[in-house]
Amino acid sequence: MSEDVLYAVECGVATLTLNRPERMNTISGPMLDSLAALLVQADRDPEVRCVVLTGTGRAFCAGLDLNAATSGEGIGSSGAAMSATIDLRDTPPTVLHAMDTPVICALNGSAAGYGMDLAIGCDIRLMAEEAKMAPAFVKRGIVPESGGTWLLPRLLGWAKAAEIIFTGRTLGAAECLELGLANAVVPAAELPARAAAMARDIAANAPLAVQASKRMMRMGLDERFDTHVQHVYLQLLPLFRTEDFREGMASFLEKRPAAFKGR
Repeated sequence: MSEDVLYAVECGVATLTLNRPERMNTISGPMLDSLAALLVQADRDPEVRCVVLTGTGRAFCAGLDLNAATSGEGIGSSGAAMSATIDLRDTPPTVLHAMDTPVICALNGSAAGYGMDLAIGCDIRLMAEEAKMAPAFVKRGIVPESGGTWLLPRLLGWAKAAEIIFTGRTLGAAECLELGLANAVVPAAELPARAAAMARDIAANAPLAVQASKRMMRMGLDERFDTHVQHVYLQLLPLFRTEDFREGMASFLEKRPAAFKGR
């Protein structure tokens, strides 16, 4: 694994940290592979009930490494495009969308281009007060290549998504909160603790139920209501047979915190 992505698990929470602060956490090829692999690892680990994605330094992620791209060596370079076949099934945005484990993005700083697509691909976003989102794709002659054209219209509606994508203007944290792109905006010093507290709240719940809820929400994006409620019912039946369901009912009746085991 690349040391440009750090990975740690504590109390049911996996924290993935983009660790290239001297380059504002721009994404290199090895970093891309490591991030995707670690997201898959976290999603498959039964001990991980929530993931926090964040960065070191003054940026969350300033996008792809354009210096490498313009030199003909990195992601997006003509040489890379000519010489490689890209399997998008194994890239972080696609992996994020397929994950059943909830993911919180703690934006310690600005997210630009690919970094913004990465952030909005997470389930929940907490932003430091100084953080920004910069969808500058059209200003660089490209499109939001990693999920933005699919995600933004669903998050914001067509008209507002069109305004943001077509103008490429930068969004401050307060505007992100107003639009619903951010769940909360907090002082930078409080961001790690706030993200950790929310992750622990999620991890304290029945993990099979949380994961099934996320899976049903994802399926519901492309289903009719009558089809969707049938799928939800079929998902509910095996949950009724779990130890966690019995523990949830018992803890409610006994007025005590539940101790869920994920089975």
